[in-house]
Formats: sequence, structure tokens, C-alpha cells
Amino acid sequence: KFPCQILQVRERLKKQVVEMKEKFPGFRPGLAILQVGNRDDSNLYINMKLKAAAEVMPKLLVLKCIASLNGDPAVHGFIVQLPLDTDKPINTEKITNAVAPEKDVDGLSSINAGKLSRGDLGDCFIPCTPKGCMELIRQTGIQVAGKRAVVVGRSKIVGAPMHDLLLWNHATVTTCHSKTSTLAEEVGKADILVVAAGKAEMVKGEWIKPGAIVIDCGINHVPDSTKASGKRVVGDVAYSTAKEKASYITPVPGGVGPMTVAMLMQSTVESAQRFLEKFQPGKWNIQYNQLTLKMPVPSDIEISQSCIPKPIDQVAREVGLLPDEVELYGQTKAKVHLSALKRLKNQPDGKYIVVTGITPTPLGEGKSTTTVGLVQALGAHLHQNVFACVRQPSQGPTFGIKGMSCSVFNLHLTGDIHAITAANNLVAAAVDARIFHELTQTDQALYNRLVPSVSGVRKFSDIQIRRLQKLGINKTDPTALTKEEVNLFVRLDIDPGTITWQRVLDTNDRFLRKITIGQSPTEKGFSRMAQFDITVSSEIMAVLALSDGLDDMKKRLGRMVVASSKRGEPVTTDDLGVTGALAVLMRDAVKPNLMQTLEGTPVFVHAGPFANIAHGNSSVLADKIALKLVGKEGFVVTEAGFGADIGMEKFFNIKCRYSGLRPHVVVLVATVRALKMHGGGPAVTAGVPLPKEYMEENLQLLERGCSNLNKQIQNARMFGVPVVVAVNAFKTDTKAELALVVQLAKEAGAFDAVECTHWAEGGKGAVALAQAVQRASQAPSNFRFLYNVELPVIDKIRLIAQQIYGASDIELLPEAQEKVTLYTKQGFGNLPICMAKTHLSLSHDPEQKGAPTGFILPIRDIRASVGAGFLYPLVGTVPCISSNNSFHYALEFLVSVL
Repeated sequence: KFPCQILQVRERLKKQVVEMKEKFPGFRPGLAILQVGNRDDSNLYINMKLKAAAEVMPKLLVLKCIASLNGDPAVHGFIVQLPLDTDKPINTEKITNAVAPEKDVDGLSSINAGKLSRGDLGDCFIPCTPKGCMELIRQTGIQVAGKRAVVVGRSKIVGAPMHDLLLWNHATVTTCHSKTSTLAEEVGKADILVVAAGKAEMVKGEWIKPGAIVIDCGINHVPDSTKASGKRVVGDVAYSTAKEKASYITPVPGGVGPMTVAMLMQSTVESAQRFLEKFQPGKWNIQYNQLTLKMPVPSDIEISQSCIPKPIDQVAREVGLLPDEVELYGQTKAKVHLSALKRLKNQPDGKYIVVTGITPTPLGEGKSTTTVGLVQALGAHLHQNVFACVRQPSQGPTFGIKGMSCSVFNLHLTGDIHAITAANNLVAAAVDARIFHELTQTDQALYNRLVPSVSGVRKFSDIQIRRLQKLGINKTDPTALTKEEVNLFVRLDIDPGTITWQRVLDTNDRFLRKITIGQSPTEKGFSRMAQFDITVSSEIMAVLALSDGLDDMKKRLGRMVVASSKRGEPVTTDDLGVTGALAVLMRDAVKPNLMQTLEGTPVFVHAGPFANIAHGNSSVLADKIALKLVGKEGFVVTEAGFGADIGMEKFFNIKCRYSGLRPHVVVLVATVRALKMHGGGPAVTAGVPLPKEYMEENLQLLERGCSNLNKQIQNARMFGVPVVVAVNAFKTDTKAELALVVQLAKEAGAFDAVECTHWAEGGKGAVALAQAVQRASQAPSNFRFLYNVELPVIDKIRLIAQQIYGASDIELLPEAQEKVTLYTKQGFGNLPICMAKTHLSLSHDPEQKGAPTGFILPIRDIRASVGAGFLYPLVGTVPCISSNNSFHYALEFLVSVL
């Protein structure tokens, strides 16, 4: 008899699985079995495997699609039960080779078989039956090396791999089969005999060498009238006579079968361990690109074309994304499925860094280049896991203000902005169509259109049930509504004068600023004034940026308010019945876009909301996925639009409030030239040489301008987050000027202040900044919001004005006061505040530079983005966003995507 150690093997495997689950919460090894037909021997083995797997692993996946199983991250072991039992011809070799070698735990693919035959035992999966046989042989205590072994059978499943396994364990091996003329003689020479011929009791007991070890792999059914089934299971060896001569012999059933199953479980656990080693979150094996620096610094287009980007699927693999989580859009961009976030949900987040700046000037501060320079320094030079998360630029300024060359990054990318255009304009069309039909049809005619009879049956859709519930009508039978209820249901009674939803276009076209719609004779005289805005100003863009999943996005889309009824009640997209259609249009846009920087560090480009009428930050989803991918010690660097008083304040009070994420460090970007302008330097004009104040050393002017830097440092520290100042150096800056900015920044309370030259040197020029950010990320971060959303609307606005801008108070003009009353009545008073203010000053006056104080901040109107989840007061004379009046600046950073 063989020693009974199968239970010990299973207990060892259970322990290994428990250790994996403790180290990687939520992880479970998965095994899939593909069976064709209904053979008795296959059924017997499969039932044994199922039982063992239930003991070792919590769940066993039984699937039938090889391609699906290969790409399924929950499946780590995959076996095809052989032989295939079917009337139709099937190429077994093709079937087994279709299994991914890294999941081929039965070791039947040509790749694994080839490695075994070459002796690469540590780099392949060994078929489970031969592996089990070797384990049984080892349990006897016999030394295999030098022994004479005979294998009866030459199948690819058992015989051939058994021969190779014994050979590479240094036995002298002879393979026999049913055609071997001297079979009895060869069997009689064997110290170790393994029989896998598939013939009942073919090997007789008298053939066996006394003291031999006999491994019987056969499973055969022979008639037996004493059994209820009319048959019994026997092996390939005549057990009753063989056991008298063998020192050890495996019984059938109960011998090789259970150990084979145990080895299958062991191989599956080994495969799961390899998977975790390869795809361990936070463990990257990334290849960086080396830049060839040139002086003078070339143009943006020359820089972006100076490196050949890595294939984007390679980038995805490097950061730990699985093949089925990545949807390729050519060679340089891909979408990442939200399933990645679900897979990584139990992994710790990395360090969260936000890049912001002093109050912007026409001279520019370089937040975007700093964002990319920082991630390249952290990744390519300090070898930290790091992701950049940035906004997608609009085509409007690309072709208008920027005049940039056509590029993948600056144009269509993966079509997210086009999806928003389609979704936005669907809502606009639904608004006008609803007004038109309500003006021209009776209640019953409208009801027949909204709830049509199909095969004589009317049925409310889910969205219509929600509308009925909103109206206080708790009925689900369309025939049960009274005339009054039908009237309430079919008539939104939109007041055209309250419509806030405009059509959008992602190209500058000044002639669409104001238009008249409804001029066609088919509209029966219904016309009104309307306008086109730039696409990225659509509330749907803000919804995309703040959603934390497809379901959340759908709810936000349904909450969007497009107008008010004549009774003063908000009319939503859900009331229009278009929520589902919007979700379908946006279902791909919700997936973040994966790209890369010039030096090969990964970038998520996702969403591009404005920083005045919206919150000016890239998507929550991109940040969440990136934070999981980089691991606990990694970094995610994102950028907030405009200055710290706008983009950063909204990042904290709106984005972090909805995402639940907590930042570790603020990087505040400043330049000597911009600070000089804040100190009272002369205005600059595009195309005209800069005044000498910006080209020559002027410490007095610079020191006065640092009042803006000081205020923005205070603004960041108000939220309890350490601040690192990045002084973006230009060749005209003197050492004394740069040293002065660093000194004053530290005196103002910055954790550190560092000179940077990444604009000219890429990541190399931001290494000192990256090191400062690393140190700051270890410092305590006591993040807190500026205000409680439950405060009255006016109080929240006042807090922002006084604490962040430096105002002494606010002044609400009559229209703004009316909106406060209206939104509070409609239930929107507890939303966060998103101030729409000029980005060129801390005040409402773009001409006031530095850090003005004591001013009264005028609020001329307040509008609501209920779906996105904020109210946006219009401050001073800040203009609304039209298709040719964009404040959204394309992100000019060095990404290898042209």
C-alpha cells in the first residue's frame, strides 16, 4: 500500500490559498474544466476534481469557451477533459493548444510538452497524472535516480510525459505499449512500473519483478452482476495477483486518481501564484524611453515626434492591466474598462497629488508641463510607480486660440467629446420636441404616443414609473389613470423662458452664439432664440468627470435640470424620458483613455470640464483606477484648472467630496515672469517682444508679486494639505530671482520650494521636485473641506469669497437672490458651490493682480448643474461660454501621441 499523503497535499494547498487571500483580499484561484461528451471515465475524474476543488478553492468555474477562459482573470487553471467524446471529428491537438500555456495546468499544450521533453521542469506545467505518479513514487522513499523504469503506454496525456519526467529524474526508462512483442519480459525488468495502456488488467501479476513499485493509471469498466450498476472499475494491472509481488501498488479506484486531482489543484494554486507575481498591484516592470535633449528647445511638435511611443498594449501590461480590461484604439491609445477598478477594489490606494498654480497670467505658469515633468521624474528617473491623470482638450481652442497642429491627443482621441455632443444635443432636441407636441396635441394623443398599445397591451417603462411616483401617482396600470392624472403625466408644461439647456459644438463658430430655431414650416410657427455652446461646457462633461461608475453616471444624467415648468418646478432629463438613451450614448465615454508621456510613463486622459462654470478637473474614475494600479507606495498626479483659488478649491470641495479621495500633496506652480506681472509689471501683447521688466532682474517687482504666491499657499494649507512650490524656471530668470521665490515660498508656509527645468529637460529637470513631493507625501495630511454643504447657499458663497479670494463680503444682485430662493425651494440648496469667476485675478476684476483684499464680490446670477452636483454662481462680468468664447485651454504637455 502507498502512504496516505493526499490529505496532507490538500491541506498544504488550502494553507497556501488562505495565505494568498490574506495578502490579496478578494482574490481566489479559479479552475475551469471543458468537457466534450459524456464518457464514464471522464465523468469519474471530473467529479473527483470538483470535490477536491470545493475543498481547496471556494469556487470552480465550469465554462465552455476557450478564448473566454484564456482572457478571464478569475480563471488561473484551465483543463480540457480528454479524450473528447463526440460524434463529430475534433482536432484534439488544436483544442489543447488553444489553451493559454500559462493556464494549461494539465500540461497538454505543445509548449508545455516541449519544455518538459527538454527538461525545463521549472518553467512548465507537467501533466497532472504523471505529476501525481511521481509524487506517489516519492512517497515510497525510493530514490528514482539510477532505477530501471518501464512505462506501458505512450499517450500524450500520460505515457509520453511520464517517460520524460522519469528520464529527467535520472531513471533509465523504457517505454512499451500494446504492440511491444516482449512486454512481459520488459515489465519483469522494472524497478518502477507505470501502466497507462487503457486495457483492463492487461499486465499480469506474474510479470512483475518482486519488490517493484507499481503505478496503475488505468480506469476500465468490466461487467459485474454483483454491482447495482452491472459493472465495476478495474485498472490496467491485475491487482489481486500483482499486490503479492509488488512492494507498493496503487489500487483502482482510489490510487492515482485522487493524487492526480491533488496535483491539478497544486498546479492551479501555482498558476494563481504566478498570476499574482506577474500582475501584483503596485509591482511594475516598466520600460522607459530615454530623451535626447536639444538646445535650443525645439517646438512642441518636434518634441512630441522625437520619440517612438511604446505600443499602448505594452503600457497596459506594464502597469498591471489585464488583456480583457483594455480596449485598443490603434497603437497609441486605449480605453480601460471599469472592471479593472472592481478587480482592484481591495488594493490600497497610492499617494494622491494635485498640481495647481498661482493666479494665471498671459505669460503662463506651466501647470501641464509640470504635471508631466513630475510624473516623468518620479517614474523614469526615481523608478516609482506613477500615473498622470489629465483633462482631454477641446477642439475649439485647438483650432482657435491655440492653433496647434493636428494630433491624436488634441483631436478626436477616442470620441468621448463627440459622445457628449450627441448626448447633449439629444436632450436639446427632446426639450423642443416636447414643447412642440404639447402645444399641438391633446392629452390623450400625447398619452397614446408616450404609452403606445403593443398587441393590445399598454405598459409603463421604468422611467415612466419614476415620473408617476414623482407626481405622487402610485399606479402601474396604464388603464387606471384618471383624466387629471393623464394630464399631469403627459404635460411637462416647460416654460420656454427658463430653458437653460443649449445645443453644443466642439468647434469655434462665432455665428452660432445666438440663433433662432424652429423656422421650418413643419414647426407650425413655434420658434425661439437659442445658442450653441462649446461641447466641453455641457453639464454632461461635468457629469462624466464626477461619476464613479456607469450606474452613478446614469443617475446623474437623469437628474440634470433642463428648464422649469410654468409652475416653477424643475424639469429633468428623466422627466423627458431620455436618461437611458443618454447612458447608451455615454457608455464608452465613461471608460478612461490610456496614453503615455514622451518618457513612457502612463497617462489617463479623461473628461475635460471647464474650470469656471464647472470644476475643471479630470475624471474621478481615472484617478480611482490609477490609485489602485500604482499601489500603496506609488503616486497619482492630477491637475486642477486655472489657479489654486479656482481649480484647486473645486478639486477639494467638489471632486474630493464626491470621490471620497483624500489628497496628500499640493504642487503649486509659479514662474518669475508671472509673479512680476502680479507685482505690477506691464501688460504683454501677443506677437510683441516682452517688456524689459520680464527679461531683466528686478527683485523688487518680483517680491511684490509674491503676494499672490503667498495667498495661494495659504489657500492650499487651509485644506490641511502640505504644499510644495514648483518654480518653473526660464532662461531669462536670474539665480537671485529664483532664490528669492524659493525663500519667500518657504517663509509663507510651503513644505518645500524647488527650482524646475522640466520644460527644457523633461523628467530630468523635475527630479528635485519629485524628491520634494516624495518627502511631503510622508508628512501628515489633515485634509478638511472649507464648508459644510448643509450651510445656506449664501453662507457657502461668502466663505469661498472671504477665505479663498480675500473679499470682505459678497453682494447678491436681484437675479442671484431669486435663484437662491428658487434652488433652495427646489431642494438644491445643499449642493456644493462652483464659482464661475475670472481666472485672471483673485477678485472679480481681471485687472487686479497680486493679492487684493477688502473688495465686495458681486454675484449677478446663480445657475444649477444638478446632475453634476453643484450650483455655479456667476461672479461679476464673467461671460457665459459660447462656441467661440472658450476659457478652456488645451493641455500643452509633452505626450507622445501625435
